[in-house]
Amino acid sequence: MSTISHERIGEYMKQAMLTLKEHGGSLPSKEVMGRLSGQLKLNEHELARYEKSGYVRWESVLHFYSINLKKAGWLRKQKGYWIITPEGEEAAKLAPADLFIKAKVAYDEWRKAHPKEQEPEETEEPTESTTHSITLEQSESNATAGIEEYVRNLNPYDFQDLVAALLRAMGFHIPFVAPKGKDGGVDIVAYKDPLGAAPPRIKVQVKHRQEKCGPQTVRELLGVIRKEGEVGLIVSSGGFTTDALVEIQKSPVHIEAIDLSNLISLWQKYYEKIDEEAKHLLPLRSIAFLDDEE
Repeated sequence: MSTISHERIGEYMKQAMLTLKEHGGSLPSKEVMGRLSGQLKLNEHELARYEKSGYVRWESVLHFYSINLKKAGWLRKQKGYWIITPEGEEAAKLAPADLFIKAKVAYDEWRKAHPKEQEPEETEEPTESTTHSITLEQSESNATAGIEEYVRNLNPYDFQDLVAALLRAMGFHIPFVAPKGKDGGVDIVAYKDPLGAAPPRIKVQVKHRQEKCGPQTVRELLGVIRKEGEVGLIVSSGGFTTDALVEIQKSPVHIEAIDLSNLISLWQKYYEKIDEEAKHLLPLRSIAFLDDEE
């Protein structure tokens, strides 16, 4: 049986990291695969599926060798997301063959330092017996994609209610949630105590749309933060532009930014504390997997 060359695998790695960099630094691994399938000229062997698992060969190979990227410190993984590191952005400048070799050296060094860790042995390609970690990651990625699609399909007011329910679960008191219509620049107000006497007092802007939140939203929120002890929070299901993040960074008052990925992570973290009536906004069911990659 023919195999995929190391240089070709290096090309998978390089394109994956470049794709992450081009899209804000993080994406669900499923979306990375989808974008790469349109960029790589895949042949019949690469597109073939393993007989038992049904996984596409090139996708499984990239999942398998992404462990090397992780051990090299170039890639982080979190609940189905791949996140490129600053070191990874530099490594993505390497030629594919050099990238593969450097990642393999990093993996080998890690394995020597952690001889008891149960990482799969190096092979030319993953086999049916070495696809457990791939199965876990693909399951996480599929679950993440499903949750994100569900949230994106919420109407703006249900999304706003979801944010308010999360803040309550996090221990905040919510004296105000904007009704339908103009909100005066504030969608939710959150207090640390019932009377709002103790800081921080949070003014929240909620943006539920496909496009990324720009710097104008940051400026608008700054315009309604007037009292000492007030801080800002922007929750954007479409994420944030680089200019928006720069505006937040240079803000004279604290403003926190939460994108869809962070929102879902927080919802999962505080799910047991969320009001039972509010859980219908994003109902979840936990399934446990053995994590053999840590």
